Amino acid sequence: MNLVDFSSSSQSVLPAILPLIVAIITRRVILSLGLGIVYGSLLLNDFSLSETFSYLSSIFLRLIVENDHINFGTMNIVAFLILVGMITALMTLSGGSRAFSEWAGTRIKSKRGARLLAVFLGVFIFIDDYFNSLAVGAISRPVTDRFHVSRAKLAYILDSTAAPVCVIMPASSWGAYIITVIGGILVTHGVDDYTALSAFVHMIPMNFYAIFALLMVYAVAWFQLDVGLMQRLEYQASTGNRLRGEENYSNLFGDELGINENSRGRVSNLTIPIFILIITTIFWIVFSGSEALELKGKTFSILGAFENTNVSKSLVYGSGLSLISALIPVFKQRLPVSDVSRTMWIGARSMFSAISILFFSWLIGHVIGDMETGRFLSMLIQGNLPKQLLPVILFLLSAVMAFSTGTSWGTFGIMLPIAGDLSSSTDLSLMLPMLAAVLSGAVFGDHCSPISDTTILSATGAHCGHMDHVSSQLPYAVANAGLAVVGYLVLGYTESLSISLLIGMCLFILVCLGLTWISRFLGKLT
Repeated sequence: MNLVDFSSSSQSVLPAILPLIVAIITRRVILSLGLGIVYGSLLLNDFSLSETFSYLSSIFLRLIVENDHINFGTMNIVAFLILVGMITALMTLSGGSRAFSEWAGTRIKSKRGARLLAVFLGVFIFIDDYFNSLAVGAISRPVTDRFHVSRAKLAYILDSTAAPVCVIMPASSWGAYIITVIGGILVTHGVDDYTALSAFVHMIPMNFYAIFALLMVYAVAWFQLDVGLMQRLEYQASTGNRLRGEENYSNLFGDELGINENSRGRVSNLTIPIFILIITTIFWIVFSGSEALELKGKTFSILGAFENTNVSKSLVYGSGLSLISALIPVFKQRLPVSDVSRTMWIGARSMFSAISILFFSWLIGHVIGDMETGRFLSMLIQGNLPKQLLPVILFLLSAVMAFSTGTSWGTFGIMLPIAGDLSSSTDLSLMLPMLAAVLSGAVFGDHCSPISDTTILSATGAHCGHMDHVSSQLPYAVANAGLAVVGYLVLGYTESLSISLLIGMCLFILVCLGLTWISRFLGKLT
């Protein structure tokens, strides 16, 4: 199949822009993604209907079958989502969610405490962003619901403690991947002043967006900084009104659909399945990584295991064992098998919407990849640019790329080598700031993108309307990005990390004061 080459054409960004515009106007994500997929496919095949249909069939099959084998990476994520839905429903049926909410209510006395619980868990569970969003969502949602914290606020907390934590943690799926890419860049350009791991560690304080995102989510949780749509959604939640886009989710786990929560449930009915999910997933991540190291003839190390692990398979194994542990209290309570099976079906069905959106986002990812959108965007920075501006330019371009493609990892794969090449041809002392700017910009763009996996799963974990999450999170993400832009400008011109952080922190305090004033002003209006 001969596809039209768009690598040097501005048309390559159209399939990414179209669904964003339609999603904002219609708030219908699947429709928006579908239009982008079809339009991009038509462009690639020169508007030949037969070729377009053949192309669409091939990329759909690619999600299921790859190299004549089942695409376990994709299928494992789907299985993980379904299993997590079942676990959540079973914890509701056994009374674990209600018991945990009542237990937390005796210790957590305020909305602030409920929000801070979600923030703490989001930072503590840093293994993987998918795992973070769904596991923390399952634990925190009963408590935040009890104190009338909006689902949009919970989704924001999940999203702002998933990727920002993973991208600065060496012992995470993200950290291992980034360290691997950085190692190749260092070898390519003959840099031996530091190892890949030490380079990653040095880059942590330069990852300005991740740092400010984590500080901001804590400030929002502590000071109730609500602006824009978040202000309205929080007000609706405080009055007990059901929020737009949450009806389907909330009904799935309540009495309306026949999941009668056991009044004699125990806190352990919720905590044990979640604990087993965390522990067994970490075990399988290390175990599968150690197997891969053994096959390569390498000695075992924790970092090496994370670098070579199969995360999707580990998530399925961990959630499978967690499902078994969630079934045990249900059978101990001698509940009818028909009720148990129906509850599991309700839990699985609750994830169908998220799975559909994920499939469409994966499909448009293939289309955007074939349109070579990333290559076109990377060409925009080629030319005679002042070296001091390169970190901030790389930040902005990585943000646009991640926003357009919906993937941080894809942006890392494209932009980190480009940053390495640019630093090698201009000033090697700027290599780490430029690499950090790519990581920072990719996370920012990923946060703002409606087609991002992490965005979708954060909304899923919070049981929040997808576009409500995207729209309500945007002001905070943009504020953090503005702080990061200033940080990279100062770092580029002064080459002083201390001065950059000092100025950034001063501006962060001013931003928080401004958001506090806006929040109080809007609060008086409502």
